Amino acid sequence: MTSLHVPTLPGHDFNLPAELQGLDELAYNLWWSWTPRAQSLFSRIDVGAWSRHRNPIPVLRSVDQARWAELTADEDFMVDASRVLDEFGRYMSNGSESWYRSSPERQMPGPIAYFCAEFGIHESMQIYSGGLGILAGDHCKSASDAALPFVGIGLLYRRGYFRQQIDADGHQEHAQPDIDPSQLPLRRARGRDGAPVVVKVQIAERDVHAAVWVAQVGRVPILLLDTDVPINDKADRPITHILYVRGREMRLCQELVLGIGGVRALRALAIEPAVWHLNEGHSAFLLLERARELARATPGIAAGEALRRVGIDAVFTIHTPVPAGNEVFGRDLVVPALASWFEATKADPSELLELGRGHTDDPNAPFDMTAFVLRHATGANAVSQLHGETANQTWRELAGHPIGAITNGVHVPTWLGRPVRRIIKEAIGVPLGVDLNGPDPLAGLGTLDDAELWGAHQQQKRELVAFLEGRLARQFARHGESPTLLRQVRGVLDPDAMTIGFARRFATYKRADLLFSDEERLARILASPERPVQVIIAGKAHPADRPGQQVIQRIFELSRSDRLRGRVFIVEDYDMRIARFLVAGVDIWLNNPRRPMEASGTSGMKAAINGVPSVSILDGWWDEGYNGFNGWAIGDREPDGDDAAQDGADSTELYRLLEDEIVPRFFDRPPGGVPASWVETMRASIASALWQFSTARMLSEYVDRLYLPAVREPIRV
Repeated sequence: MTSLHVPTLPGHDFNLPAELQGLDELAYNLWWSWTPRAQSLFSRIDVGAWSRHRNPIPVLRSVDQARWAELTADEDFMVDASRVLDEFGRYMSNGSESWYRSSPERQMPGPIAYFCAEFGIHESMQIYSGGLGILAGDHCKSASDAALPFVGIGLLYRRGYFRQQIDADGHQEHAQPDIDPSQLPLRRARGRDGAPVVVKVQIAERDVHAAVWVAQVGRVPILLLDTDVPINDKADRPITHILYVRGREMRLCQELVLGIGGVRALRALAIEPAVWHLNEGHSAFLLLERARELARATPGIAAGEALRRVGIDAVFTIHTPVPAGNEVFGRDLVVPALASWFEATKADPSELLELGRGHTDDPNAPFDMTAFVLRHATGANAVSQLHGETANQTWRELAGHPIGAITNGVHVPTWLGRPVRRIIKEAIGVPLGVDLNGPDPLAGLGTLDDAELWGAHQQQKRELVAFLEGRLARQFARHGESPTLLRQVRGVLDPDAMTIGFARRFATYKRADLLFSDEERLARILASPERPVQVIIAGKAHPADRPGQQVIQRIFELSRSDRLRGRVFIVEDYDMRIARFLVAGVDIWLNNPRRPMEASGTSGMKAAINGVPSVSILDGWWDEGYNGFNGWAIGDREPDGDDAAQDGADSTELYRLLEDEIVPRFFDRPPGGVPASWVETMRASIASALWQFSTARMLSEYVDRLYLPAVREPIRV
């Protein structure tokens, strides 16, 4: 089957000159989000608009005819535009050399329908929160690179996920963005009748309508449902406004729209999936909608049997061992919301509630979305080998079958810095604008020259320093700092210091403050005049997570203390752009969750492909990724059982590693020379991650171990 095409209504008419026809289609395809040459091209058109918006739609809308005349007269610009458009055209027109298309035995009879509550494609589209969304975005990008028939289904959050500001006292402040779809690379889906697609979902006794937008990600369309349409009651229009809204009834409404509305959007577009992939439990209600369809087509079929049948081609990915990550809803909310489903299927509410019972005998147990899907999906997987062990301990008995493990990965073209990308391309002889087809080219990494690899990393580090100093200057200015201090921000980061990066959600199990357990010892490590070290920290705590916000406040206060000022920096409003600079430019990546609470932890993978080693707890991906040459392990695999004692042991070992191994190796070099042993660790980091922890490898496992078996016969991974 060829790549999937979803018809859309026209986007903006940019009044492009004839010589630049094609820029409009490129602007509406997020292929540019992982193609630096395309981003540079749009930036040259209007650097101010690009800097403000970070996407080409407002750039092209801002251009007048005089500017187009200048650009078409610029020979260099026109040559670059022609090359980018040619590359885009080739990408979209074939795919025959991808690992999927070149494997006839892998061909699917229809597309994969991939449901997820969030998608992180690019920072300009703030409809993602963290790791789940970034993984979903990378999954779609790799599906595009592979020319795999694939369609994503999510929600268009017009108020997105919150923007973070940290005030002068270290308190996290929350502000919701106001997302205008007309300023984004989004177009309305067009139905078979030529009209914009609108689907209807019955919630309790009312109809909620949702418009369907299309975000085109290379060859992969993502359908985004939007309830902010005039036909809806004013109280229902905000259903899809805020990602991970706190109110339980509103969250339930979101997940009904995602699951039920998502199925109806696919039907309205005549898309017949071969496999239904539920990425986390938020989309569990899609099984109810498909069972309702089957009940209507098969009079007399029992609801339980209908659910069993639609589970045969459904697969499920669990992303967290943290209880809060597994969605549950009170019975008093679920039963009235699904009144029309009970009527259509003749099901007794108690029967459905039992199918959604988690690990409890409570007669009033809430409806557990994870438990419900596990009882029905034909295959299920965790997202690292260690997570597979914990998931089986938690869920295997309830699911009735083992839960496999497909370790997450990252989309290499999105996360690999340009200088390192260039020298890797020269070493392996394969461009990295799309995914690798396999690990064979990595043998060429042995030819990476020490000086070239170190030089490429140093360039990425300089880019990080310049970017962060600009962010810190704006942050300090908002705090009312003096002009004298603001002038000093330029140069506050030491490009010669060993730079530790730590960036993730500030959930307390991630222990963002572990490094600060012994302030005096840390200060000695950071302030050495011969071997200086600095720490960059970024991340958000959920608005409802008060303990996580308190961790942010404590670290902020310490960063302003006499001991640590000028050596510890906390950067606000962590997003994909900050992440790209950090994983490419820091010298070492720190991760210290409480084992085994980190399901995967893809940020360390992003750093690794850039040659940035990790120093990490043996949790998530690092439990299988650490090989003794590509970084450092904090502690061992046997937890203490006492959280306080474990924190003490882990922090002590972290300090020892920094003092005795990591910092000395980084600074072991001739004056002005290359740290040869450190660069060897960098090379080992790249070699261990570039294929093994890529979404290309991950996706190939999904195809072979979940998607194809779900098409051919019921499976248990």
